Amino acid sequence: MHRFFRTALALCLAVPLACLAGTVQVTVLDKEGKPVPDAVVVLTPSAGGNPKTPLATQATILQQKMRFAPNVTLVGVGAKGTFINNDPWEHHVRGSAAGALNFESGSSGGFEFRLDGKPDNKPAKQAEVVFSKAGPVLLGCHLHASMKGFVYVSDSPWAEVTPESGVAAFDDVPNGPLFVRVWHGEQVIDLPAQQLTVGAAPASLTVKLGIVPRRKRV
Repeated sequence: MHRFFRTALALCLAVPLACLAGTVQVTVLDKEGKPVPDAVVVLTPSAGGNPKTPLATQATILQQKMRFAPNVTLVGVGAKGTFINNDPWEHHVRGSAAGALNFESGSSGGFEFRLDGKPDNKPAKQAEVVFSKAGPVLLGCHLHASMKGFVYVSDSPWAEVTPESGVAAFDDVPNGPLFVRVWHGEQVIDLPAQQLTVGAAPASLTVKLGIVPRRKRV
């Protein structure tokens, strides 16, 4: 066990009041200091525990207007994803580990399937996938190279996707030290995890990416 977590566990056992809950706010900025939406913030508290709202065990990912919607989907390990093609044309969806081990590198595993276009006045075609491995998944389409999306499969229940404000806020986080990880689909080189301590006062952290993400099409 990491010394950082051993110390926290000993403190919790000796002084139960140290294991109360607090709030954590993580702000994600781009290289120019502007807020970043669609970043995933993951907390790993030393005391463990679970948030009041668990991660999704099911998610729907649409293909519409030549895009994946939502662009970033957050789920827990073992979650089921349902892909639905609302476009009138076929999509050949593919998914594999994001980042340095994406599907262009020929890495093993992943998934792919074809979904016919949606006929007029008829239900859209759909397919299901189980996300059994933690980490980011890059989504693409063999037929439409511009299509790209992500699924982040979190091994910690304390995870959020940042909104337009770039701020991920967590309540009832167990007091004590924790690790903070920040991921973004365009940040190819993973950012190192940072340490933070939760106590009676709200804890906050600002993480700056090494990139300026491209703005999403409207």
